[in-house]
Amino acid sequence: MNKNDLIAAVAEATDLSRAKAGEVVDAVFAKITEGLKSSEVRLVGFGNFVTAHRKAGTGRNPRTGEEIAIPASTSVRFKPGKALKDSLN
Repeated sequence: MNKNDLIAAVAEATDLSRAKAGEVVDAVFAKITEGLKSSEVRLVGFGNFVTAHRKAGTGRNPRTGEEIAIPASTSVRFKPGKALKDSLN
């Protein structure tokens, strides 16, 4: 399922127009992103979005063998909730 499929499913499930459903989906994604900037986002019954910090390090260019610096970064991880896991099994 991609974003357009999600918008179509939301529009069908809520009797909204595709344009309005698109605005709703975009607003949800924006609020999740905004929430992750300050803390984690918990959606009870679905799961948690949490940030993970990676330290800076060094790596090797596989083509030349030259060492390269890898900067520190922040990534997002998703931990599914029990209800989501149970619905899939």
